[in-house]
Amino acid sequence: MALFKKRTAGKPGEWFYCLEHKKVEEGPECPAKDRFGPYASREEAGNAMETARRRNLQWENDPRWHDAPGGGTDGDEEG
Repeated sequence: MALFKKRTAGKPGEWFYCLEHKKVEEGPECPAKDRFGPYASREEAGNAMETARRRNLQWENDPRWHDAPGGGTDGDEEG
């Protein structure tokens, strides 16, 4: 007996954004590797790319994700 059943159809009310087809889908229609989600609403899924862009920008500018100022890793720069 399998521990997990492979879901072949999505649940109503689960929204995804397909990266390959660039469209919103109710329930996962495309493979997981090609989609963002699930989202609570169609509108939220429709804004998936903008949400990802904003989050990427926040992470790029978050000092907790950088080892040292100026791009160095240990402060000992040769030159």
